[in-house]
Amino acid sequence: MTTAVRSRRTMLALAEVREELAVSCSTFYDWRAKRRAPRCIKLPNGDLRIRRSDLDHWLDDREDAA
Repeated sequence: MTTAVRSRRTMLALAEVREELAVSCSTFYDWRAKRRAPRCIKLPNGDLRIRRSDLDHWLDDREDAA
């Protein structure tokens, strides 16, 4: 598998992340401004991408200890 194909599968568009988290665009950008959002990668065209592993780690860090 080439690196380009692998990275496409592990990188999520902002819309995909917002849909998975069920949050609005303004909420996500508010989290980002407060440094509470998952780690993002800003592409040269200004679009944001989030690695699947970073999102999973971010979610794990917010999991309640049951």
